[in-house]
Amino acid sequence: MNQPLQHITVLLDEAVDALLGAAGASPAGEWVDGTFGRGGHSRRILERLGPQGRLRAFDKDPEAIQEAARITDARFSIQHEGFSHLADLPDASVQGVLMDLGVSSPQIDTPERGFSFRFDAPLDMRMDTTRGQSVAEWLADAEMQQIAEVIRDYGEERFAGPIAKAIVARRQDKGPLATTGELAELVAGAVRTREAGQNPATRTFQALRIFINAELQELEQALEASLRVLAPGGRLVVISFHSLEDRIVKQFIAKHSKEVFDRRAPFAPPTPMRLEALDRIKPSAAEVEANPRSRSAVMRVAQRTEVPA
Repeated sequence: MNQPLQHITVLLDEAVDALLGAAGASPAGEWVDGTFGRGGHSRRILERLGPQGRLRAFDKDPEAIQEAARITDARFSIQHEGFSHLADLPDASVQGVLMDLGVSSPQIDTPERGFSFRFDAPLDMRMDTTRGQSVAEWLADAEMQQIAEVIRDYGEERFAGPIAKAIVARRQDKGPLATTGELAELVAGAVRTREAGQNPATRTFQALRIFINAELQELEQALEASLRVLAPGGRLVVISFHSLEDRIVKQFIAKHSKEVFDRRAPFAPPTPMRLEALDRIKPSAAEVEANPRSRSAVMRVAQRTEVPA
């Protein structure tokens, strides 16, 4: 059996450099790693923070919480929650927020987590295995139309209808799907064509994972929360791994990077811009060669503007 791939933090130095920005050589204040994962970004941030700096991390995954317990730095704390809990922080209290979206290599490469069609394992896919429905539990009861909508909207899968029909037919004939292997085999039979080099189940697995973890809804909530909790001059750094995530981030930054005029009150002063878009960064060729999973990453950087008096 192949050994699980070691987790390699994507855009490690680029993300931390962008987050700390012009904060100086020994940054103070409160900083947030919204997705601890296996702690690559958090550990690098702590290396750079000064004695008065504090780093607060969030993660849903119990295994990530276990990994975070290995950090004994008194400046560090972590909450076993999704990063939408940024909303719990006080207004303008944070100097920078980092969000590294998607799944980590250990999650993908641990068969029993059920994220990958490369292994035949329980069909779970929950980021937080202590709460919520697994994919298998949801598919056991969901209506065909709902399954099709999830696979189409979150997986951008053009064969969503036939896949959903096959899932329901299988459920009625042999009982609910229980393993990743069963789902991958069923999808392969329902997908007529696929891009070269891509497993037919790729888009379906992505869709079900995003849905069962409410990933896009949580991203939207976290972005809105970041706008409130960031202090003037604070940085927002988001690393996305597929177009649905990146589109949300791009549109959010664009929306708040311009003045807004109220057409109903043409002489009223405009609502000032709240963010300044700073950069869009892709992994270097060297990073992609060393870590092929970084290929699809896109990092967007924005800065909170000064709040008018």
